[in-house]
Amino acid sequence: MNGLDWTVLIGYFGVMVAIGFWSHKRVDTVSDFFTAGGKMPWWLSGISHHMSGYSAVMFTGYAGIAYTYGVTSFVTWSFPIALGIAIGSKLFAPRVNRLRSRLHVASPLEYLKNRYNLPTQQALVWSGMLLKIVDVGAKWAAIATLLSVFTGVSLNQGILITGAITAVYCTIGGLWADALTELGQFVIQLLAGLSMFIAVVAKLHDKDIGFLGAWDQPALHGHGRPLVGPYGTVFLLAFLFIKLFEYNGGMLNQAQRYMATRDAREATRSARLSAALWLVWPVVLFFPMWMSPLLVHAKKPDGSDSYALMTEQLLPHGLLGLVVVGFFSHTMAMCSSDANAIAAVFTRDVAPVLSRRAREWGRRPALVAARVTTVVFLGLSMSVATQVNTPAFKDIITVVIKWVAGLMGPIAIPMMLGLLRRFRRSGPTAALTSWAAGLLAFWLVNYPINWNVHGGVPLQYQVSVPLAVSLVLYIVVGYLRPEDTPERLAVIERINTDDDGTEALAVPVPAGAGDDVVGTGTPDRT
Repeated sequence: MNGLDWTVLIGYFGVMVAIGFWSHKRVDTVSDFFTAGGKMPWWLSGISHHMSGYSAVMFTGYAGIAYTYGVTSFVTWSFPIALGIAIGSKLFAPRVNRLRSRLHVASPLEYLKNRYNLPTQQALVWSGMLLKIVDVGAKWAAIATLLSVFTGVSLNQGILITGAITAVYCTIGGLWADALTELGQFVIQLLAGLSMFIAVVAKLHDKDIGFLGAWDQPALHGHGRPLVGPYGTVFLLAFLFIKLFEYNGGMLNQAQRYMATRDAREATRSARLSAALWLVWPVVLFFPMWMSPLLVHAKKPDGSDSYALMTEQLLPHGLLGLVVVGFFSHTMAMCSSDANAIAAVFTRDVAPVLSRRAREWGRRPALVAARVTTVVFLGLSMSVATQVNTPAFKDIITVVIKWVAGLMGPIAIPMMLGLLRRFRRSGPTAALTSWAAGLLAFWLVNYPINWNVHGGVPLQYQVSVPLAVSLVLYIVVGYLRPEDTPERLAVIERINTDDDGTEALAVPVPAGAGDDVVGTGTPDRT
């Protein structure tokens, strides 16, 4: 990078911080900080939902998969996400929105105390927060890896720089700052992605290969196959289920985008926009990665540096800086939204359980606690990022695929399926059994069993077994030991009906609950 590239990068950081300060004026309550007060337009929510699902892992870990295997990077990653969000636009998005509009909660996990009980809520809350720290740590490590390629700064310096900038704007402005910066980041990503796409097509033309003729080159032999290597049919099906839960609320930050819209209908439109973007835009981003074996020779065994090397070679200064900004935009979008979600969970679901004073927080103390929690979460995730490439985690893509995807099912299944009438019989026993057995299955297939199987347990089973165990037990235990009490049925009905629905059941909410108090009283039939 030269002075022009650095100017673009520093200018981007400045705009992000400015948006944070501008958004600060729109944040008066915890509800504003965590769910934008339910005033976010559906199109902004949809773009924010889409952007908060990316990170620099796409340009490192998934670039390595594209470099090594080809189009399976799209077929087994962004396509399942698009399909999962499309299904969830009708199945989950309106129900998640009603958590705010009907139950007056500000955290995606806040309703679990009434849907199940306090121990179940706390089990899911703590395991979800710990998983998020590891997940975001991998994202910081990914962007620091790219930054080191372009600028020569160390990994730890890169983690510190990106984390500090993100902490400023998302701590000051809350979800409004996240969404507005993600809108700007989407525009930057659009320009950067198209620049790289055009540069690669032009380079292929210069080599007399052509846009379509590239697939006939020996270096891309087998790269057109949709399922290859460890990414087979079982992996695809498991990933579809995982992404169905994860990107519709299981990872918390996407749930906030649905909660931030005005009503359930707008939440559905938001999800559909995000699904369409996930289906189309990643193809533009992935095409240069699929062509990378023809243009560069990766230095790392997993090919994770291939996209960065190709960017350096093909783009002039200025555009190079824009693409680097695109890398930052992905990671900062996801990490800031995760930080906001975890702050919501801790402030609303954990602190009141640990401290009596927290249960009595007024508007101002609650907002201060939310901001402090955001900074603490970012600090912890940055600490984990420094350990991502150690033997404990192996590498970035291992963390993202094996750890996050493998652990997502046991945590998300009780939360997401608990929204649906069909699973009303599944209560605290089913939820805790599903959660605990899924975590145990993850440990068994990744460690004791993996160590004693020649060649190790295939990746597709490391990911799918915990999900399958949790899903089956949640359903079976709910059938064998139903716990559909009137109180729990009341909560489910409130989530599943609109205000004009004749089947709606009322949950009493204390006066003033719309801003900073959660309606946690015993729900009654009406």
